[in-house]
Amino acid sequence: MKIRPYIASDQSAVLQLFDLNTPQYFDAAEKAGLIDYLENHIEDYYVVEDEGEIIGAGGINYEPQAKTAVISWDIIHTNKHGKGIGRKLTQHRIEHINAKEDFELIVVRTSQHTYLFYEKMGFKLLKIKKDYWADGFDLYEMEQPNKA
Repeated sequence: MKIRPYIASDQSAVLQLFDLNTPQYFDAAEKAGLIDYLENHIEDYYVVEDEGEIIGAGGINYEPQAKTAVISWDIIHTNKHGKGIGRKLTQHRIEHINAKEDFELIVVRTSQHTYLFYEKMGFKLLKIKKDYWADGFDLYEMEQPNKA
């Protein structure tokens, strides 16, 4: 298993991961947002590859004015949930952010379906906003300090 930077030819595999995780973790209406992100808003995005198959993906976006790095669009193959892949991918990104002294805070904007995962990774819950992502998908905003 290896974590590597996303390239444009990975898009269909990432979208397939999204489809596998819908409707349990994502609302189908969010797919257009993921496509827009992949085509227009990537700063640092990674895929997890195992024997040539993409089994996970997740990114980082930066808000320099706020000195904040944002963990974004985490998706793990449904057959690989609970096997430590999401933890490794998240840790990889946290370490990448920790190497950047310009960022004081790491933020995750997730849902009620995955916030406990991030809590185990050291993130603290700040606020909840009902039906933020879509009907039945609440925003759970979480943060932790950057250790740079």
